[in-house]
Amino acid sequence: MRVKVRVKPGSKRVKVEKVGDTLVVSVRSPAREGKANAELTEVLAEYYGVPKSRVRIVRGHRSRDKVVEIEED
Repeated sequence: MRVKVRVKPGSKRVKVEKVGDTLVVSVRSPAREGKANAELTEVLAEYYGVPKSRVRIVRGHRSRDKVVEIEED
């Protein structure tokens, strides 16, 4: 499945909210050197209950708005 995601890096706490058809994910990591993307992958893996290897950013690596693919069983 593919999910639209808006990332909020540098947040005080990690949280996932559904706003319309988009997930708004707050992560603690800064938007530098791929740190926020790595944490986003971990957070979404936990949220959907899948291994991190099944979560992949398809579009928007350098943007706050991303498309993420999650492989389900």
